[in-house]
Amino acid sequence: MTMTFTLAPEPEDGARETGRLLFAGPVDFVKGVTTMAALPPADRVEVCFAGRSNVGKSSLINALTTRKNLARASNTPGRTQEINFFDLGESRYLVDLPGYGFAEAPVAIVRKWQELLKAYLAGRQTLRRAFVLIDTRHGVKSVDDEIMGLLDRSAVTFQVVMTKADKVNLATREANIAQVMQALQKHPAAYPEIIVTSSEKGEGVETLRAVIATLE
Repeated sequence: MTMTFTLAPEPEDGARETGRLLFAGPVDFVKGVTTMAALPPADRVEVCFAGRSNVGKSSLINALTTRKNLARASNTPGRTQEINFFDLGESRYLVDLPGYGFAEAPVAIVRKWQELLKAYLAGRQTLRRAFVLIDTRHGVKSVDDEIMGLLDRSAVTFQVVMTKADKVNLATREANIAQVMQALQKHPAAYPEIIVTSSEKGEGVETLRAVIATLE
């Protein structure tokens, strides 16, 4: 059956306010982990962010939380080497996964990250949704397809968040959104709404906050 993918609508006022309040409250770094044994207790709803290196993941997390340096933004691909957990109040974990693809790290280290990522995605019962970040300038690349395939196999619902939407003209933006929608057809775990964002301009940030805040 062919799935129909659409752009996420603007949140309703109630959901928008719920999202605003959640992210206006305490957001604290909990810990960075490199082994499954070190994960914090699975005692609350959890969402994770995955994206290839330099997709703008740290910048988006900083924009969501209105903290400039909560997630360390860097121009060096593969800088994030741990699964980083952040408290969103007392009701949510926001989880920043290691960037994948083009990591400037030894092959053995990259393999270790990949194994940890697979174990986390397959074994975290409180994980409600993964947000897969796709650069609006480029659309879906092969490394993105790999992570989405892993999410399919792990039976983790994922939602595409397109980043850096302000960096392209309207024609390129529309073409690459269409390319992403087409690529998602083969991924059964994909959520049918795509969120288009710009960390610099604030586009889509309220929508993403509302989605995170209303997951149960």
